Amino acid sequence: MKKEMTSADVATLALELSSGETSIVDAKIAKIYQPAADEIRINLFIYNKGRDNLVIEAGKRIHMSQHLRPSPKLPQSFPMMLRKHIMAGRITFVKQYDFDRIMEIGVVRGGVDTILVVELFSPGNIVLLDSERKIILPMKPVTFKGRRIRSGEVYQYPEAQISPVDAGVEDLETAFSQSDADVVRTIATRFNLGGVLAEEVCARSGINKAEVAKDIGSDGIKAIISALKDMFSPLLSGTLNPCLVKKEVKGELQAFDVLPFELDIYRDYEKEFFPTFNAALDAFFGKMSAESVQEQVTAVKKEKVDIYARRLQKQQDAIKKFGKDSDKQTQIAEKVYAYYVEIEEVVGILKQARANGYSWADIKSILKKAKDTVPASKWISNIDSAAGNIVLDLDGINATIDLKLTVPQNAQVYYDRAKKLTRKREGALKAIEDTKLAMQKREKKVSNRRKVNTKKYWYERFRWFMSSDGFLVIAGRDADSNEEIVKKYMEKRDLVFHTQVPGAPITVIKTQGEDVPEQTLNETAQFVVSYSSVWKSGQFSGDCYWVKPEQVSKTPESGEYLKKGSFVIRGERNYFRDIQVGAAVALQLKGNTRVIGGPLSAVSKHGEHIVEVVQGKFNQNDVAKKIYKIYVDKLKETNFVKQIASPDKIAKMLPPGESDIKGR
Repeated sequence: MKKEMTSADVATLALELSSGETSIVDAKIAKIYQPAADEIRINLFIYNKGRDNLVIEAGKRIHMSQHLRPSPKLPQSFPMMLRKHIMAGRITFVKQYDFDRIMEIGVVRGGVDTILVVELFSPGNIVLLDSERKIILPMKPVTFKGRRIRSGEVYQYPEAQISPVDAGVEDLETAFSQSDADVVRTIATRFNLGGVLAEEVCARSGINKAEVAKDIGSDGIKAIISALKDMFSPLLSGTLNPCLVKKEVKGELQAFDVLPFELDIYRDYEKEFFPTFNAALDAFFGKMSAESVQEQVTAVKKEKVDIYARRLQKQQDAIKKFGKDSDKQTQIAEKVYAYYVEIEEVVGILKQARANGYSWADIKSILKKAKDTVPASKWISNIDSAAGNIVLDLDGINATIDLKLTVPQNAQVYYDRAKKLTRKREGALKAIEDTKLAMQKREKKVSNRRKVNTKKYWYERFRWFMSSDGFLVIAGRDADSNEEIVKKYMEKRDLVFHTQVPGAPITVIKTQGEDVPEQTLNETAQFVVSYSSVWKSGQFSGDCYWVKPEQVSKTPESGEYLKKGSFVIRGERNYFRDIQVGAAVALQLKGNTRVIGGPLSAVSKHGEHIVEVVQGKFNQNDVAKKIYKIYVDKLKETNFVKQIASPDKIAKMLPPGESDIKGR
């Protein structure tokens, strides 16, 4: 999983933010927040666009974002100082420094120029400079070897690396001759590229990445230079193709890298493309940040839920302590009775001494000197003259004796304490039963509540259904999604369905290389016909066919024109004749909790609470609301139904045109 931006990422973003429709030059700076230790958010007003937010996370990322952390209730000192210097200022430039992971943003306010420097290499920093490049304010004042990032110091850049964009033969010869590492590590570190781009350079050049850098000859160096130029040509020409690179993790496609242009090493991976690199960065880093915040919120909620567990633990600890203390008080009482005669003797001696006019200080002094000659002195550990108590050592157990009380009365004090602790223990036992009962009620309430699996899958933005045999079938919703399916998701091993009449979605069975059973073919045929203009026109049946992906082309015949979302089918077609329209909606409650739709046989296989729809006189939204009400009435859980099968989600599963519920 990618953790921070590369130099190529910074170069691409600097290009986008400094020119064209995505530029923030001339944007006005509003308030600045610090929602996390290393992160600031700058609210911008961009001319002709309105308000937007620039998110900067030191050492990791910088981009415009729609995924925002909540603002802190109390503002920190760093953003408040930034507001003092640049709030209401205007951005004058955005640029990268020397193909390094450093972004500079120029700001002018009231004729005073400042520069916000963003360091995206570890450990990262955000530094405000004046027009003479003296540091006004750093987010993190630090001192490195040869660099001091502190107020009043002149800002110094880190040691320069070789720019891979401008590198020549001599640069590579010098870098490789001085390196003790292999080729890929040398390229990654000396040319400020990072591991992934270094791997790409090795792959494009044909050089063994594990070869020792010193052993690379002149031919190898020329091949690497050629690979560098080839890799960066989209950046230099501006012909970017920003994308997220995805792989399957536990049955779900997850993004693990974000790129400004495609790489050969990721040729066989699933990709999601974006109109701008900034949008791709936000979909990757911004979404990841938002999810981490949600995980923290969930953890806090879980901790609140576990209040009963903490209470139970405290009560159990208290019971142990009450029992232990009660036993100790009883043991002391029994010792007092066991040494009845000896205690009376010691108390008598002390009372006699006091009657003869000795002070407590005199008595303590005498006892200390007569430790070996007066037997009573061996028993006394301490005398508390203020309280009128003595502490006696009774075979290793200390007993506090009140000189005003008799021996039985002193023993009774300890018995009373033991009884009081026993009553407390009994109260704690009752409290434990109450806590356990409350926990059982809560667990029963939670177990009765349906759990919602909110995972989103890539295919859910299209029309889709899962066949009875478990094959995923996807179809376009409009011209754009038809184009996307054919260009991004159609593979050579798939089957492509379409109808004879226009107005039908491109429909693809994702075969995963397996033979497709007749049942799945028939269900897909019904799906294609039902979700086409056949349903909308009120016809009860229609024809369709399937072909192989290589028969689908975007190239028209000479002199013809294909509009967006349209394709040419060439070659033999495999027809399904007079297919009856039909559709159904259901709730999938096992595994993924969601509303599903499609042919009745497929929906019945995977869903519960099935509602069959037929051609009728109600529009999609009205029918969706009727089905939603059915589910609410049946499940008696409005919040649950609303989460997984709201009217708008149900409407997406219905055929185009007017419908009704069968039997109504």
